[in-house]
Amino acid sequence: MSEITVTEAREVSGPIDYKRFFLMFLGILFFSIIYWSPPWPDAIDPLGANFELSREAKGALAIFALAATWWVFEVVPIGVTSIFIGTLQALFLIRSPSVAFKDFMDPSVLFIFGSIVIGMVFTKTGLTKRLAYKMLSIVGERTSMIYLGCFVMTAALAHLMAHTAVAATMFPLLMAIHALYADSDEPTRFGKGLFIGMAYVAGAGSIVTLLGAARGAVALGFYKDIMNVDVSFFELSMYMFPIGWIMVFLLWGFFMIFFKPEKAVIEGLKERSKIMYAELGAWSRKEILTVTIVLATIILIALKNFIPALSSLDKTGIMLCSTVAFFMLNILDIDDLEEIPWNIILLFAGAMSIGFCLWETGAAKWLAVNWLKLFTDAPAMLFILGMAFFVMMMTNFIMNVAAIAISLPVALVIAPYLGVAGEVILFSSLVVAGMPFLFLVGAAPNAIAYNSKQFTTGEFAMYGIPASILLMLVTWLAVAVIWPMMGMETIIPAVSG
Repeated sequence: MSEITVTEAREVSGPIDYKRFFLMFLGILFFSIIYWSPPWPDAIDPLGANFELSREAKGALAIFALAATWWVFEVVPIGVTSIFIGTLQALFLIRSPSVAFKDFMDPSVLFIFGSIVIGMVFTKTGLTKRLAYKMLSIVGERTSMIYLGCFVMTAALAHLMAHTAVAATMFPLLMAIHALYADSDEPTRFGKGLFIGMAYVAGAGSIVTLLGAARGAVALGFYKDIMNVDVSFFELSMYMFPIGWIMVFLLWGFFMIFFKPEKAVIEGLKERSKIMYAELGAWSRKEILTVTIVLATIILIALKNFIPALSSLDKTGIMLCSTVAFFMLNILDIDDLEEIPWNIILLFAGAMSIGFCLWETGAAKWLAVNWLKLFTDAPAMLFILGMAFFVMMMTNFIMNVAAIAISLPVALVIAPYLGVAGEVILFSSLVVAGMPFLFLVGAAPNAIAYNSKQFTTGEFAMYGIPASILLMLVTWLAVAVIWPMMGMETIIPAVSG
């Protein structure tokens, strides 16, 4: 056996990536500075209650800083960063290992798993191609119209089913469309716009009804407990419908500016789509079974919100029944388990763990109180937008339900003194909580879109900044113009101090 020289060894291992090591060290530095810094001052809410930042809470913030740095710059695979989140909690006794790692199998993570399986089944059975070819034969050859058709379809589906399931269903369809656009798997502007856009508009569509995500129903229940006011399904949809669809069309314009496709027209696509659809032939038994299982799953999850007898059924349990059914009917087999993007599953597992960690240690509450205290003497509009901004930022890192739950009680205490109605606080929070545009962990559609390999986490965050500014402007428009025109009371007589 010949000896390997030092030079050859270096060539095999490749050049040292100093930038990666610097960013890796930067995350560890953030952790160290926060964790070992002297105690931070207590947060004091408007009622005079003290919120101490304990050692465990400071540890949660330290992990939060490290994870955010590593996720954005992808210094290691995003799933590996998630594993490190649980590991640090256990090693530094921030939470017990049995609690920290249990969150990795939270029902929300398993719901995402089941949703991704549905997307896989659509691809394997050929349903994806049927949907893609049929849609392209309708919207035509202009890439701007393909953008619009995909976005409208995504948003509309998110009115009726969980946006996670919508993203998992749309993902393979968009992969099929992009394959007709480009000859290789290399990233394109059209591909970036298609997949990032799908993630964004899935959020915009999901705010319109209670069926798009769990956050709406939980927030309304939470609001009723605090304010003793019932907000109905139809009242929520009435106020959210114009905001959701304004965002869909504005995002279409946004992506036509920032990700203008390289080709304005895909010549001959419409006719080619019709021919390829015809070549698929009659529907197969597996396609029919898949559609039946998926529709039954969607209908059963939707009916939970309207039929009391079904309310006790767990939506994750229903979703996983569909997964089991696919294997029972031989639509999927053991080899398909290897195709599941475990990196994405682990990403959300870690996101759930850090979210619960921030919540249970009191770190998130400490942040909320300190932030909202800045607005205790602010004009009403600034207070509303300050609250919305906090929820928007927090929901990019932790569960959007938790982001609302930690900030809503504080905001509702301050609101009457500034002449702000509680309802506008609730609705503006729900708008921004549904659209985390900055980080993959903010929502499952973001992470599912990332699996396309069309964009990096850094690109997602970079373009998420102007998109988030656009979202805040639309929130301002809703509060200042649209909702008052629709009859919502936003300003009330201020309570004297």
